[in-house]
Amino acid sequence: MKTKAVRLYGKMDLRMEEFELPQIKDDEILAVVVSDSICMSSYKAASQGSDHKRVPDNVENNPIIIGHEFCGKLVEVGAKWQDQFKAGDKFVIQPAFNYKGSLEAPGYSYPHCGGAATYIILPNEAMECGCLLPYHGDAYFYGSLAEPMSCIVGGYHANYHTTPGSYVHDMGITEGGKAAILAGAGPMGLGAIDYAIHCDRRPSLLVVTDIDDARLARAAEIVTVEEAEKMGVKLMYVNTASMENPVEYLKELAGGGYNDVFVYAPVKSVVEQGDAILGRDGCLNFFAGPTNTEFSAMFNFYNVHYGATHIVGTSGGNTDDMIESIAMMEKKMLDPSGMITHVGGLDACAETTLNLPKIKGAKKLVYTHVEMPMTAIEDFAAAAETNKGTDLGELFSDLDAICKANGGLWCAEAERRILRDVEI
Repeated sequence: MKTKAVRLYGKMDLRMEEFELPQIKDDEILAVVVSDSICMSSYKAASQGSDHKRVPDNVENNPIIIGHEFCGKLVEVGAKWQDQFKAGDKFVIQPAFNYKGSLEAPGYSYPHCGGAATYIILPNEAMECGCLLPYHGDAYFYGSLAEPMSCIVGGYHANYHTTPGSYVHDMGITEGGKAAILAGAGPMGLGAIDYAIHCDRRPSLLVVTDIDDARLARAAEIVTVEEAEKMGVKLMYVNTASMENPVEYLKELAGGGYNDVFVYAPVKSVVEQGDAILGRDGCLNFFAGPTNTEFSAMFNFYNVHYGATHIVGTSGGNTDDMIESIAMMEKKMLDPSGMITHVGGLDACAETTLNLPKIKGAKKLVYTHVEMPMTAIEDFAAAAETNKGTDLGELFSDLDAICKANGGLWCAEAERRILRDVEI
């Protein structure tokens, strides 16, 4: 079986290549990948090469396939797993295998398993660890967003609060409490807002801050104040950029301090702002992953001692978090489509990954069996005009009309159009 894939050979060295996959073993599964969303973690792996903890030391001679937010269908199931899986099943992957303590993961460590490919081989450990998950959604791209959504869900579950008079921690955010998401109008922040107002432990107040009016306006269009109100949550979007004393203002909104504060940017001042607005027994979740190994910020330890404030950090979700994400998406309780701002084909994956920090917008979605430049949804009309009279121009024109009819968001109908002429 031939596959096309984007492979990592070393620091900032990504190459799209076609090569032959070996015959699967009895404990492996051949799969076709349909969609893969590009994560900043893939950029980190590409920029660090073999210095990355999950990337093999010999990657220059044994390249790995990048991408870990993927969704597809099973093609051929090895004998060991035929009682559990069958060809034609749709699937998503929880990439954190943690197999026997190993850091190996799809998109970082495997020569034949990663999301930026047309066909892949799922290794035995994916099934052994329960990380090959069934998916029944009506669009593949939702499956690709299940992994980033699971990271968000994991963050909410990781928060904890003390139980008066005992040393037992109550896990999760405070139901009916006051919550804040700082620097929360980015792609992951959108998912966090959506989850907060639809999960089973909703806050009574959710304040989302950012320093960019355009991002806040887009967030407010995607997750509306009215929708939150229906769910019993008072949702407020706040630009703190020009405030003389944002801490005082944010505390006034909560009538004191917050039970749960999520920090979605690795910025010292934002971390310290989060610490300053915590109420008694408040939990600060440092969600953002810094690239600087020396990143630090001040934390008020007087409040730690006398106010029981505390901090937690998460760097991903577990399998249960992913199962919850998938179930909520399948039931239409979550709609992370607002996270997607750009769409392209596999031929655009390498360049997009290497330049990810420079490209504005949120999630970049790749359809691995499609050739198409990575294009912002808002630029589909211009791309249609540029490519007028060609099949690509017709595609962009159709996608533009579909997305405009859907409030400017990617959707299942747009996916069906982009895959219309693809044999999968």
